[in-house]
Amino acid sequence: MCTVVIDAADAASVRLLAVRDEDPQREWDALGAWWPERYPGVIGIRDRRAGGAWLAANPAEGRLAVLLNRADVLDLTADQALSRGSLALESVWSRSPAGTERMHGFNLLEVRPEGSRVLTWDGATLRETPIEPGTHMIAHDDLDDPETPRIAAWLPQFRALGPTALSTDWRSDWVGMLAASAALSPEDDRAIIRDNRRHGYPTQSLLYCTASVGAAGIDLDYHALPAPAHWSAPTA
Repeated sequence: MCTVVIDAADAASVRLLAVRDEDPQREWDALGAWWPERYPGVIGIRDRRAGGAWLAANPAEGRLAVLLNRADVLDLTADQALSRGSLALESVWSRSPAGTERMHGFNLLEVRPEGSRVLTWDGATLRETPIEPGTHMIAHDDLDDPETPRIAAWLPQFRALGPTALSTDWRSDWVGMLAASAALSPEDDRAIIRDNRRHGYPTQSLLYCTASVGAAGIDLDYHALPAPAHWSAPTA
């Protein structure tokens, strides 16, 4: 149940904030160049268990991708399903998914020189949703889905900040909004910093990244939260 906020000035200029929700017991490696043989020059957040990436970037090509899980119509056991961890890496290597009947559902946000988009796989159909200019938000359903409580609650707030291109410090503006959202309980459906266990998932918000993609290249920051589902360190 990850969350991404993205502002597209145009095809060549995109800024985003991505929050990762995952099982805290599933270890990961911070932002780095973890795939030098297979994906030279690519950086990302590596999942140690499967070796793939939640977020990946190819600075030389101006490409960035973020993977968000979503529900599907498949009935696959854990040993039958292919890992989705290759999707972001293949995407920034200019190999977008074509859909696979053995992979669980996903939203794959692709930032590309030719324009950003979301590829959605529900186990039966692969759909493409272009990212139009403006500020948008996506989680486990569709882009800007008003039925997703955190999008209904916070997308208007991010849009009210105005275009990031007009801000002198857009990162502070957006991270400040993320901090404000953390006043909600992580179990609140409107929360961006989340604890999804009451929904039957072991995932909690663990980290966030901010990224600027444009003619000057890719500027990507990584920040681990002090504890799962906590914006600030929990008190004893």
